[in-house]
Amino acid sequence: MAKRSTTSARERTGRQPRGTVALGAALVLGCLPSCGPAAPEPSEAQTQRLVQGTDAPGDGAAVALVARRTRCGGEAPVLLCSGALIAPDVVLTAAHCLSVFGESGPYEVFLGPTLLPEPGPGGRFARVTRAVAHPDYVPATHAWDAALLRLAVPVTDVPPFRLPSAGDVPVAPGAPVRAVGYGDTKDAARPSGQRRQGLLQVTGVTASAFQAGPAPAMTCVGDSGGPVLGGPEGNEVLQGLTVSGDVACRTEAVQVRVDALGEFLRPFLEEAPPPAPSAPLPLEALCREACAGDADCPSGLLCVAAGDAPARCLLPALQAGTYGAACEDDAACGARGICARLEVDGDDACRCFTPCEATVDPTTPEMDRPDVKCGCAASPGDLGATLAVLLGLLWRQPHRRIPGSRFRA
Repeated sequence: MAKRSTTSARERTGRQPRGTVALGAALVLGCLPSCGPAAPEPSEAQTQRLVQGTDAPGDGAAVALVARRTRCGGEAPVLLCSGALIAPDVVLTAAHCLSVFGESGPYEVFLGPTLLPEPGPGGRFARVTRAVAHPDYVPATHAWDAALLRLAVPVTDVPPFRLPSAGDVPVAPGAPVRAVGYGDTKDAARPSGQRRQGLLQVTGVTASAFQAGPAPAMTCVGDSGGPVLGGPEGNEVLQGLTVSGDVACRTEAVQVRVDALGEFLRPFLEEAPPPAPSAPLPLEALCREACAGDADCPSGLLCVAAGDAPARCLLPALQAGTYGAACEDDAACGARGICARLEVDGDDACRCFTPCEATVDPTTPEMDRPDVKCGCAASPGDLGATLAVLLGLLWRQPHRRIPGSRFRA
C-alpha cells in the first residue's frame, strides 16, 4: 500500500527509509509514500484512462491541509493533504497527514477551488488550533487512519459534509463513490493544488475500511484525508476518507469508513470551545515577558520553551521576537525585520517581526564587548531559505508546554 500525502519520507529525513518509496499521482485525492517497488511511468493512454477527474466547484467542504504560512509576501503554500469539513469549525483528515509536524504542529486549511500555484479568487485560509489523531491509528497498516482538526474561526458560509446516520445505506461492494481532493493528476496541464473529483467503484468492505478501483478515476498523492462520498445526488453522505492505495495509483484506493468513527468523532464535535484569553502579552513585550501557556500569547502565537530558558511566545519557524507595525513585505520592516504572518487575514495579520537580541554565550568571552551585537545570525533572506528546516526543528522540540499533548521529540 502507498500512503498518499505530498511529503515523501525521503524529503522528511534526507534518506529513504527501508521499504518506502515516493508516489506518482493520478486524479486529485491521495496519501503518503509507503511500501512497494517503484513502478514504471504509465503510457499516455494509460494516464488519460486514469485521470478521468473533473473540477469540483460545488464541493466547498472539501479542503486542503497546508503547513501554516509564516511569511507575508507571496510564498507558495505547502500542500500536505486534503480534508473534509464536517462541522463549522471541525475538519476530518487522515492521521498520517500529521506525521511531519505531529499533532501540535503548525497547520492551516484552505477553502477554495485553487490552492496552487497560488491561491485563486474566492479562496481563503483558516488556522488550525488543535489536531488529534485517532488513538488506535496504526501507521504500518493505515488502520483507523483518521484525525480531527479544530479551526480558530468557524466556517459559516459553507455547508459541512453530511455524516452517516442510521437511515443511510452502508457502503457495499459494487457501489459507485465520488472522491474529492487537491492531489496530483499526472497531467502537466492539470497540476496538483486544484480541487477535483472523480468516480471510483467499491471492490471490498471491512468493518473499518473499504477498497475501491478506478471507474475511471483514481486517487493519489496529496489526496489523503479527502472526502469519499456516496448515495444519491443531492443527498450524498461522507462515507470514507482516502488513506492509501497501490504504489502507481492505478488499481486500488483504500478508505477509512466514516460510519466506523462515531466514538472518535462524537466527543470532539460536542466539545465546548475553549475560553478566549483574557489578557495576552503585548506584541511589543514578547522579548522581556515569559509565558506559561498558549493562553498568555497573542492570537496566532504559541508558548514554547527551549532548554532551560524561559518560555516565549513564538510564531512557528521563527525565534523569539517582537511585532510592530502592519506590513505587506519585508522591505517595510527595516534591515533586521521581516514581514511575518500572525493570522491568516485581516488588516493586522502581517506585522513587522524583529528578533530578540540573544544573550552573550559565557563560553565565548571575546564576544562580550560593547561593539558586538549577539543577535539573530540569519538575515531575512536566510530565514526565508531555511523556513522548512526551522519548521521541522521547532516542532520536534520536547519542551513545548502543551498540557495533555502527545508531542514527540
